[in-house]
Amino acid sequence: MASSWTGDRVRLRAVEPDDWSAFKRLADEDGRPGSRLDLPRSAESFRAWAKEQAVAGSGDDRFRLAVESTATGEWVGTVATHHTSLRSGRFEFDVAIDAGHRRQGCATEALVLLLRFMFAERRYHKCLATVFAHNEASLALTRRLGFVEEGRLREHVFFAGRHHDLVLSGLLADEFGRRHPAGGP
Repeated sequence: MASSWTGDRVRLRAVEPDDWSAFKRLADEDGRPGSRLDLPRSAESFRAWAKEQAVAGSGDDRFRLAVESTATGEWVGTVATHHTSLRSGRFEFDVAIDAGHRRQGCATEALVLLLRFMFAERRYHKCLATVFAHNEASLALTRRLGFVEEGRLREHVFFAGRHHDLVLSGLLADEFGRRHPAGGP
């Protein structure tokens, strides 16, 4: 591993203004399983957003990174932290991988890199994952990473004409460290 931000398959890097088209392509994907329907956005709104992201700080450890292939340098997705609580030592994440790169281990490796940073370098104690109950791929991903289901919010989010459950799962820093030791995948 060349750096703390690079794995075998992916590298995490800052969002660049030129990434706008990749983010637009990801947002425009139709038929993503379990995704909410959002209003269409203009190319200009993505350009402006990517430009803001490129110079955004990481206040309260909230940040978004691009995920790119180590083999090709191609943009393959994004990871981010949010709902951080320095006082409680917990945070949440999101990850989105471009359709052509799913089921290749990109999301797993990107999240291991992100979690290692948040637990080892930023000293957070817990990561919380919220996943739609019908999103089997994302639920399987969190289980592979070592997350433990902690509860379910019944009919918590409305989209696609009905209410959907959210599954809450947690991963503690020591659990992550045992499952994904430093220097390992």
